[in-house]
Amino acid sequence: MLDAAFDTLIAMAKRTATTAPAKKKPTQPASSKAKKGVVASAEMPKLPVKAPRLPKGKAQILSSKQAYKGKVFSVYTEKVREPNGVEAIRDVVRHSGSVVVLAVDESTNPADPLVVIERQFRHAADQYLLELPAGRVEPGEKTLAAAKRELIEETGYRAKKWTKLVRYYASPGFVAEWMEIYLATGIVAGTAEPEDDEKIEVRLLPLSELVRMCAAGEIHDGKTIVGALSYAQRLRDLSGK
Repeated sequence: MLDAAFDTLIAMAKRTATTAPAKKKPTQPASSKAKKGVVASAEMPKLPVKAPRLPKGKAQILSSKQAYKGKVFSVYTEKVREPNGVEAIRDVVRHSGSVVVLAVDESTNPADPLVVIERQFRHAADQYLLELPAGRVEPGEKTLAAAKRELIEETGYRAKKWTKLVRYYASPGFVAEWMEIYLATGIVAGTAEPEDDEKIEVRLLPLSELVRMCAAGEIHDGKTIVGALSYAQRLRDLSGK
């Protein structure tokens, strides 16, 4: 079932690529081809195209001003000189980082394990979302410790084995927050300890169903899509299929 769901997702991506309208090439006046000493473009030898070298290094912050400070994040307006020499004003959301937990129960079917999923209302999205457990890394806290804490607080589950899956930026255009996804296996149920403003419904979904929902556009949470597809590909690679 997992292979079928993953193959469906790949097929959808291929269909999108093949059905995209082809760009029309601009026509060249016949007179330009007939000029003496000019070879038609179709006859020109193809030269290897080299990717431009991008400068290395980090941006130089010329000035920085805190525009907003909240409980979870701060916003800074900064004048920067980027590695390519461009000077610009950037508004940046600063955050201590987040951890995401893809907790799976492999006891019933290792090829298609059950995934711990939360359903909760998100005010910013103005809707209920299905998500992997996640939370902020407190200043000075190790990411693994934060992942274990968040899984217990939000779901009550504990895990025997922890493995890093992937680390990524959700919106690097203006948000400095990174998100690190951990795979948690050998899970054992327990009592959740949510915060006062967290009303969370915990579910278990087969990974194949979660991948299908991602492909069908039924999952709208980015970290859940990244985590589910990364883990599905990991299982696929391990199985050699």
